[in-house]
Amino acid sequence: MVFNIQPHEREVFNLIAKAARQINVPAFVVGGYVRDRLLARPTKDIDIVCVGDGIKLANEVASLLSPRPRVAFYSRFGTAMLKHKDMEIEFVGARKESYRADSRKPDVMTGTLEDDQLRRDFTINALAVSLNDEDFGSIIDPFDGLQHLEQKIIKTPTEPGRTFADDPLRMMRAIRFSTQLGFRIEDETLRAISKYRNRIHIVSQERITTEIEKILMASKPSIGFKLLYNTGLLQIIFPEMTALQGVEVRNGIGHKDNFYHTLQVVDNLCKKSNDLYLRWAAVLHDIAKPPTKRFHPQEGWTFHGHEHLGAAMVPRIFKKLRLPMNEKMKFVQKMVALHLRPIALTKEEITDSAVRRLLFDAGDDIDSLMLLAEADITSKNDSKVKRYLRNYEYLRQRLVEVEESDRMRNWQPPVSGIDIMTTFDIPPSRPVGTIKNAIREAILEGEVKNNFEAAYQYMLEKGRELGLEAKTILTESTVEEEKKN
Repeated sequence: MVFNIQPHEREVFNLIAKAARQINVPAFVVGGYVRDRLLARPTKDIDIVCVGDGIKLANEVASLLSPRPRVAFYSRFGTAMLKHKDMEIEFVGARKESYRADSRKPDVMTGTLEDDQLRRDFTINALAVSLNDEDFGSIIDPFDGLQHLEQKIIKTPTEPGRTFADDPLRMMRAIRFSTQLGFRIEDETLRAISKYRNRIHIVSQERITTEIEKILMASKPSIGFKLLYNTGLLQIIFPEMTALQGVEVRNGIGHKDNFYHTLQVVDNLCKKSNDLYLRWAAVLHDIAKPPTKRFHPQEGWTFHGHEHLGAAMVPRIFKKLRLPMNEKMKFVQKMVALHLRPIALTKEEITDSAVRRLLFDAGDDIDSLMLLAEADITSKNDSKVKRYLRNYEYLRQRLVEVEESDRMRNWQPPVSGIDIMTTFDIPPSRPVGTIKNAIREAILEGEVKNNFEAAYQYMLEKGRELGLEAKTILTESTVEEEKKN
């Protein structure tokens, strides 16, 4: 079979073929690029294998390009990479590998193209396309990868136990490809993942988390998480999530399975948002339900406070998974802490005060919070779902109305602590905090308008109640002038 090379690809492949011919090494396109092109998936990363020196081939290719690109090379791995137009092209010499039991880092030896294809993780990733004169464009497929692409099957090119024992990250990759491509993992390969799951302990957390995130960024992540759970991998790499699984029944009263509920929430959200960290918030929104689960004979099962404990668990989980301990983590914390607030508002009369407080607490993340809250509707009762969605639509209208009148998103107090100290000529102290809190609460309750003049007058009243006398009277213009200076 001949690979259909597109016009925009032919130029670069012809250059690689010319460079390979000049240094007398056979060269081939391999792996993910071939797979994705055959599946009509967008791809810009090209892997080139040559039977010879990959770094030398990269430099030869670079010399034929104008302007000459910089070649990044990694002598330890025998690889080199250059960028050309919108493509990243990586070069490596064909090799074979052997592994020690305690490491997924192989001992590498020079090999043939067949050796190189055999060391690859799955048959669909072992396809190669010749760039050599005698058979340019022909597909080399020793493990029936083309057939498996058509059958939508994930299968290892050699005995799966050996493949996964050598490099346990391949178990995660099998599940990730199954999730991304909608392929079925072949039965023997799937059984081997379960059998060798404990080998995942030798893989670095960073590599594991990268695969989890690729699963999470698929269009339907539940496919991958179910496979992780069913093979026993999730219990090892993310026990906090597997703790959600199961239904307990007492006095004939059960609760929903929070693991499968979480997966449905994630899938729901993925239809509306590609935000990785909002997807993490969906994964973690109910993470504290197991430790907060209680049974009351009158109320049934409760999970009181799971949103607050869940938010407190987020930093520990992020640290364990080697996720960024920065504003992204704080965003996920906020989403977990607030995820019940919108649904609570729809169950009662929506007051301006409650809307102001939600806007105040969510700030610019209010739209993300509403997406998460809507995704959290997983009832099988269609009329209930429609009612919730109508209520959310009304809440969205109220959020817009209140924001237009009160400007509560990313709210900054119209009267600052410095204004309070200047007016009453007092140092930083408890009365300053007391007055600031009183102003905030009065604005949130609608007792005071959200502007300097109204807030300042209220501040003077509160100061008098605390026995403070105004020594200087400020105006909005003088405060603004001070800020500029």
